Amino acid sequence: MNGLSDVRLTLHSQELVAGQEDSAWNSAMRNAPSCMSRWDLFWHRLHTRKALLALTPEQLKDVGLTREQAREEGLKPFWRL
Repeated sequence: MNGLSDVRLTLHSQELVAGQEDSAWNSAMRNAPSCMSRWDLFWHRLHTRKALLALTPEQLKDVGLTREQAREEGLKPFWRL
């Protein structure tokens, strides 16, 4: 390979990584109500995750989560999917 091919491969791999990150964000936004901005989504995530930590065992059973799963999701930072 010559130097130009190496540069193309490096740039292409960076584009693929950026595309995956965009895809994850777009997927999260597709599941959010259409009226939500990015900050609204962060705010919503923060409050719903905190509420998840406060659920009783009966409520968790209704939702179909174990205490450990709820704790894992509830302790995630709001900016994480």
